[in-house]
Amino acid sequence: MKYSVTYSLLCLVLFAGACHTAPAPKKKEIVRNVVELETVVPANIKDRLDYLADNKGQMEDSIKAFRVSALEAFYQEHSNEAQWSADGRVLPVFDTMYNWIANADEVGLLPARLHFKALSEAVDRLKNNSDSARRDAALWGRVDVMMTDAFMKMASGLHFGVTPRDSITLRPDSMYTDTSLVQLLDQALKNHSIGVVLTEVQPTSEAYQNLKAAVKGFKEKYSSLTWDTLPVNVTDTVAFRSQLRRRLIQTGQMDTLSTDQDTVQLAAGIKKFQQEFNMYVDGKAGKKTVQALNRSYADWMEQAAVNLDRWRKLPDTLPNRYIFVNLPGFWLHVVEDGQVILSSRVIVGAPRTRSPLLTSSLTNFQLYPYWRVPFSITVKEMIPAIRRNINYLAQKNLQVIDKDGEEVDPTTIDWNKMGQHYFPYTLRQMDGTDNSLGVMKFNFFNKYSVYMHDTNSRGLFRAAFRALSHGCVRVQQWDSLANYLVSSDSARPYLKDSIKVWLARQERKQVDVRNRVPVYFRYFTAEASPEGKLLFNEDIYGEDRIARRWLERQ
Repeated sequence: MKYSVTYSLLCLVLFAGACHTAPAPKKKEIVRNVVELETVVPANIKDRLDYLADNKGQMEDSIKAFRVSALEAFYQEHSNEAQWSADGRVLPVFDTMYNWIANADEVGLLPARLHFKALSEAVDRLKNNSDSARRDAALWGRVDVMMTDAFMKMASGLHFGVTPRDSITLRPDSMYTDTSLVQLLDQALKNHSIGVVLTEVQPTSEAYQNLKAAVKGFKEKYSSLTWDTLPVNVTDTVAFRSQLRRRLIQTGQMDTLSTDQDTVQLAAGIKKFQQEFNMYVDGKAGKKTVQALNRSYADWMEQAAVNLDRWRKLPDTLPNRYIFVNLPGFWLHVVEDGQVILSSRVIVGAPRTRSPLLTSSLTNFQLYPYWRVPFSITVKEMIPAIRRNINYLAQKNLQVIDKDGEEVDPTTIDWNKMGQHYFPYTLRQMDGTDNSLGVMKFNFFNKYSVYMHDTNSRGLFRAAFRALSHGCVRVQQWDSLANYLVSSDSARPYLKDSIKVWLARQERKQVDVRNRVPVYFRYFTAEASPEGKLLFNEDIYGEDRIARRWLERQ
């Protein structure tokens, strides 16, 4: 019995010790003289660090600290002394960092996640109640820890991005160590170079820098404006036209000299908006146009932010030459020495059969290729059509091939027994101008079995919305791409002329690319136009919604 009581008391003591948490930091501690801050502020900083460690990094403004261990390492190195203020006054580095936080949206981060509200309230207190606020050790301790955390969070976000590392992230590293963060901040504070350090950790690529400049320009134009929300489900009425005109005036696509009855000017205003926001230009306030008109400034800026984040997943330097496909932008660029030397419209996968994000290298291209129909297309689309009409195969120039590569007479097959669970054949579309792959196919290794190719439906390149394929990327300028790939092959200068002859004769050939060219399929719904304006693309696969959730909880 005695042993039981002793054991119970011991457990109670251990349990009480384990459940002990640091008390909440003081909200206010006014010293008699600013000279006392030198000894009282470090104690406040220590209390805050202890509280953070016991509360899973939750800070006083309900924003989670970036990394408590890094904060502890930094302040341990500095004996918990304030680094952003002295003698009751902020240091110049404070003003620089505060300005970076206030304008974090220009580099794709959210000021709200960098303690901007709490810091701006502190700045207001210091301005409006200077003597009392200057002697508040708790205020200085709180501000110091928040500024340090904001720097670490911003430096990491600007270098590595906010969204998680994925299979196509090309950076060899994925995060700063505590030591690296401490060294970065020490360097910035010692050299009074907060802005220099935060600039240097960002990507140096021209596309990223251009996008960042375009975001700033968009902010300068729209951040001070407000606009009305239009009803979504309406008919073209006089009242709606009046609302629409007022909405376009608010953002500068129409001027106040226009009238509600002037439908020509109204259509011109709609076209101006559609052009600016990269929409199909028809001068009509359709559903998509009204949805775009109703989006808020913050919503557009967040779309730009997630795209800045995507650039941070690419390496600091890209190869000397490469092929870059922007899926929602519906374009392909061949880049050499930093310059776009070939540009083409492309057709990409439909939302249900999306083109994948990938990194690979182009190995060869084929003239007049066969198309081996993917199993999913075979069972979902073609077998049902064949059951209805066996002539479907001839109409589509399709052959049935068995496991030995031999052609099979389709009339000998019981198509009612064919389906997802049993189809021991392959459908192959013969080469020629009617082939779904067109006359050329570009191959590169990837686990998705997709490739780039010509198409026999070239009229689709004229469409504004070009997410139409089963996953492969159709290239409008396929012939120019082929010529580019062989132009650098000095050992085979005859290839260019040979390709012309083979195309004229409709000969099936494969051309190996000796100097393999890297291929990137990426997803950017915001980019800079050649004129430096912010250009938005439709979020065809809903990827932005996922990225925004990470941005908002960074």
